[in-house]
Amino acid sequence: MEKIKKIRELTGAGVMDVKRALDEAKGDEKKALEILKAHGMKKAEKRSERETTQGLVDCYIHLNKVGCMVEVNCETDFVARNDDFKNFVHELTLQVASSEAKEVEALLDEPYFKEPEKTVKDLLQSVIAKTGENIKVKRFVKYILGE
Repeated sequence: MEKIKKIRELTGAGVMDVKRALDEAKGDEKKALEILKAHGMKKAEKRSERETTQGLVDCYIHLNKVGCMVEVNCETDFVARNDDFKNFVHELTLQVASSEAKEVEALLDEPYFKEPEKTVKDLLQSVIAKTGENIKVKRFVKYILGE
């Protein structure tokens, strides 16, 4: 039960999904996480065609020198009000502040600044798996004082 609880906290996956992944991995937590990640990617692919008409715009200003704004869309206003979604959108503004990317795809391919072993796309897919909805980074802008 401790392993299930720990993995659920890390992934947001359901109890039965975590149990199946642990069974398949013969109790190995790392393998179970990989199995859940692959499963989450499959779910994200299935949802990728759903329309995203709700979402959030968030902004971040760093030392009054760099300003960033992002728009992230989801399927329902229920998810747009979800803390996991809100946190993801804010983390994305922080990512943009430290990024040189000019396009969404380039941003998604970058290492996530808090966990460089993950990409921003990995972070996005984990939120998709947690919320059960299609989520798309629509656009972003970054202003740097003097440019």
